[in-house]
Amino acid sequence: MKILDIEKLSVSYDNNEVLSDISFSLEKNDYLAIVGENGSGKSTLVKAILGLLKHKTGSINFSGIKKNEIGYLPQQGLIQQSFPASVFEVVISGRLNKSKFIPFYTLNDRKCAKETIDKLGMTKYIKKSYKDLSGGQQQRVALARALCSAKELLVLDEPSTGLDPIATSELYSLIKKLNEELTIIMVSHDIASAIRFSSKILHLNKNILFFGRTEDYIKTDMYKKMIGEGE
Repeated sequence: MKILDIEKLSVSYDNNEVLSDISFSLEKNDYLAIVGENGSGKSTLVKAILGLLKHKTGSINFSGIKKNEIGYLPQQGLIQQSFPASVFEVVISGRLNKSKFIPFYTLNDRKCAKETIDKLGMTKYIKKSYKDLSGGQQQRVALARALCSAKELLVLDEPSTGLDPIATSELYSLIKKLNEELTIIMVSHDIASAIRFSSKILHLNKNILFFGRTEDYIKTDMYKKMIGEGE
């Protein structure tokens, strides 16, 4: 079942074309890793998919998903590390875009927050201040917040940035587990983890250099160049 279809997408900043003629589609429960050099348009593509940037030409179409039903974990996180709120308060704030004109959290919102915190193994920290958590724990809380918005699609922009190797490994394993329930789109500079966990690769450099199965990507020269084996 197709969940996302992008056709001939182009995005510009101040008349400078950053993405050109991007076309691809994703099926339900795909795990797409978006890779490429710095400045290749990876984060721009994510923001266009989320509707945070207007596209110049082309179309982005979802099947059975509304924009406020996409979970999003941005590169730097929506929450400052010193944010003076409890884990529960941070996570439930992910339900704000569900409430529309309702100025308070519903019982369903609170249930979702508690269940998501439990799913990510953070229940014992539910009343703890967010700012007192480790970097890995903070990223789990930020992920839980994103999951409170997600219906079928979760978008992550370099989620392991700033994490130590152990926390990074735990985070990627957790995301892979979530892929059993959700379609994943992840921007990654960590090519080894992208190859290990994803089912599809999109390699960008303004245009699409490769889109397809991960097992086919690792046979290409561009992959060898990314890992330092190419000329």
